[in-house]
Amino acid sequence: MLEQQTVFISGAAMGMGALKAKTLAERGWKVFAGVLPDADTSELGDNPNILTVVQDVTSDKSVKDSAKIVAKELDGKPLDLLINNAGIANVGTGVIEGASIKNGKTMFEVNTWGMMRVTQEFLPFIRRGPGKSRIINFASGAVKANPVGSGVYNMSKHAVIGLTKTLRNELAPFGIQVTAVEPGAVKTHMTANSRETTKDVWKNVSKEMNDIYAPYLYETITDVMPTQIENGNPPEVVVNQVLGLLDVKKWKSSYLVGKDVAVMGPLFKLLPDRLFEKMLQTASKIPQFKG
Repeated sequence: MLEQQTVFISGAAMGMGALKAKTLAERGWKVFAGVLPDADTSELGDNPNILTVVQDVTSDKSVKDSAKIVAKELDGKPLDLLINNAGIANVGTGVIEGASIKNGKTMFEVNTWGMMRVTQEFLPFIRRGPGKSRIINFASGAVKANPVGSGVYNMSKHAVIGLTKTLRNELAPFGIQVTAVEPGAVKTHMTANSRETTKDVWKNVSKEMNDIYAPYLYETITDVMPTQIENGNPPEVVVNQVLGLLDVKKWKSSYLVGKDVAVMGPLFKLLPDRLFEKMLQTASKIPQFKG
């Protein structure tokens, strides 16, 4: 009889995190679902293969405590899979010139340092499974598209790519594979009410920044981007593609996932950088300088 496979998923209380947890649990995996203190965990259901573990990725103590719980449950066995899913998006928004660095630090605390905290604490369990255990880090398709008004978010996700590529080198001697997934637009709690939340991009910067940038970028941020989100992927599409990577023997350093970014990967590889950038600017209705 095969031994039950194990996975820890951060940010698993709702959305794609919960869907990944439920899908793997239904496949027979033992799922440790990281959830914030007092989080509503109703989306996780009542599958006995799911054990909720309180975890705030911005807290050293909370992450360490969550690792102790998982260590006890593993009882010396390896953790087969770590999915760094926790992340936030609508903090520190605004054009780079006017964005709040203070709020941007909150974004990094979750998306970047939070991922590093979890990885550091759970790597000892991962290293118990040489040639078998794996890590999936959630980045974003934003690292290819670089959307305006979301620069701090984009920066935090570029950092995830850097973390992933370094881990691939550092863990290669242990036979541990690591990859980053770059989802396109996904219809989740985070992207709900996008037409309202994108207006906040302009509320979060000064009148001066509005006067300077809104004549050129207002439509891009409050109409083009929400339309892309509304036409984005059901979470099931992205989750199925991400979990489909478990059947891939040798991982690349990153994967674009979602039907909306299916052509972006080949174009990114084939087109010169400036031409790819111009194509995205045209699609996003970013006007060009005509001086």
